[in-house]
Amino acid sequence: MFGNSFSNWTLVVLSVIAAWFVDFSEAHKLSKRKASDVACVENGKYYRNPDVSKKNCFTYYFCLGGTVFEYSCSGGLMFDIKQQICNFEDQVKNCNVNAETTSPRPRLNTLEPICPPEQLACNGGQCIDKAKFCDGNDDCGDYSDEVVCGFSEDPNLAPACNRTECVIPDCFCSAGGATPPVIKDVTTIPQMVLLTFDGAVNVQNYELYQSIFSANRTNKNGCPIRGTFFVSHEYTNYQFVEKIWKDGHEIASNSITHRQPEKWWSNATKDDYIAEFEGERSILSQFANVPMSEVKGLRVPFLKPGWNAQYNMMSETGFLYDSSLVAPPSTPPLWPYTLDYRMPHKCIGYEQKCPSRSHPGIWEIVMNQHKTKSGYWCSMIDNCPEEGNVDRMYEFFQDNFKRYYESNRAPFGLYFHTIWFDTDSHVKAFQRFFDDLLAMPDVWVVTNWQLIEWMRNPTPLSQISQFKPWMCNDPNDIRKQVDPACQIPNYCHLSSAEVLGDRYMATCNTCPSQFPYIKNPSGSDV
Repeated sequence: MFGNSFSNWTLVVLSVIAAWFVDFSEAHKLSKRKASDVACVENGKYYRNPDVSKKNCFTYYFCLGGTVFEYSCSGGLMFDIKQQICNFEDQVKNCNVNAETTSPRPRLNTLEPICPPEQLACNGGQCIDKAKFCDGNDDCGDYSDEVVCGFSEDPNLAPACNRTECVIPDCFCSAGGATPPVIKDVTTIPQMVLLTFDGAVNVQNYELYQSIFSANRTNKNGCPIRGTFFVSHEYTNYQFVEKIWKDGHEIASNSITHRQPEKWWSNATKDDYIAEFEGERSILSQFANVPMSEVKGLRVPFLKPGWNAQYNMMSETGFLYDSSLVAPPSTPPLWPYTLDYRMPHKCIGYEQKCPSRSHPGIWEIVMNQHKTKSGYWCSMIDNCPEEGNVDRMYEFFQDNFKRYYESNRAPFGLYFHTIWFDTDSHVKAFQRFFDDLLAMPDVWVVTNWQLIEWMRNPTPLSQISQFKPWMCNDPNDIRKQVDPACQIPNYCHLSSAEVLGDRYMATCNTCPSQFPYIKNPSGSDV
């Protein structure tokens, strides 16, 4: 009787928390409304109302086709006209500026050289090191060193692939991006399948993950299949994250805030990226007991890469791979590559900012797109147009898989937000397709990091069952050296100086004093 009562009490608590997640999420979505009383400044950028004072620095506007839309920063943040992002008040120095003007250009082409070799001239004529151009930092003081940075202009543009110089395990590139590493006969390459999930892990999706990765779904070496979880902080239950990691899955960073507008991520500074991604890695370590060294990769929210600033952050903080860049529609699809050399494909997407300079040793697990029956291409499965019934959705999966399996056997990525599984026909089509894959003798479901381990040491199918990074009986595996996750977590009711309202967080560890967040990932008293 006690056990039943306790179980019911637990369900009530989880239900209340789940309901709070939904209500809070709805209440704090980015404010957006039409603003007919504000003048239109149609320059393709966000701007402030010229008729208001600095007190309203948190409100900003965008004019499209003569219609003005109003937005508001949340949580006490202010809008930075220059960076085109919401930021902390002490970081915003331009509340007196209403609209961004054209940034001054550097003085690169002059009749007589202005600067000594290995230096270039800012707009004002001062010389700075060439390496400081296009690094994401305002080194000139007027941003002129961050303006001429396109693939055809960047003075520090990464060189084209050199297969002689770029060799595995630490470097891999190819001219078009579709060439596999080393192995010539593609039929001897294991067809790798990547299953990734973006966003918060909580009571709304944990059971789904348990059903997808059920014990009866294994690879050919008898090891359970595993996926990669790009975890964002808001609304995440860290007890569940700890369980997922200790079950053998890969945990990666998807930021702390997952903030809007989407453009923020394109314009964020290196320090912003450190706060978001290194901050979330620290939170995962402190509250889900995932060692920071085990959080090797990241994916930027909305697939909006942060140009060189993001990748400079990765080099400095020890992130080993990114999976945010979307490849153009491609047959055959593209293989992962390192960013020692220029990326082998176009930077696609509206106002996307892909890396232009070299970032040695950083792997890019490029996101190949899927093609629908109607000819539409999409990267995240939940962004693909509805295919209709179970049979059509199953055919969608099959048709796309064949583009990989019957060509160059590039890794086949299935990238999800779990809302896609809310539709019953989706679940049935996925389960049918997924079980068909697992029945194939040369298909292996691996994590993103297991894929990179294979890229660093390409191993043919004939030996793959003994490939150590894909095995599950390694006594040195750090997961085998720690205690299991707790059965009953601490439910923490927290506040924060950085965000409005109360927050709830579940962890097997002691509750922090405040809600962990930007500038305070440990949740300590400040």
